[in-house]
Amino acid sequence: MSILAWLLLGLVAGFIASRLVNRTGGGVLLDIVLGVVGALFGGWLFNQFGNAGVSGFNLYSLLVATIGAVVILALYHLIFSRRAA
Repeated sequence: MSILAWLLLGLVAGFIASRLVNRTGGGVLLDIVLGVVGALFGGWLFNQFGNAGVSGFNLYSLLVATIGAVVILALYHLIFSRRAA
């Protein structure tokens, strides 16, 4: 996939994950970063369980990236909410 496709997939996955985890977007840049990191993590995680990871710009890859982004976003909130307290 091209870098533009990764960014677009990351933006969409990050936005969906942000809405699922905390009901509000975290900003475009944070959504992209967490989405791309989530796509990488989701692809790695799915490969560990014997499934295909992110394979292109399709619905399955969006699902994998969103699941990874939800995990990354939940960890992000877990780490940074403790620092604020």
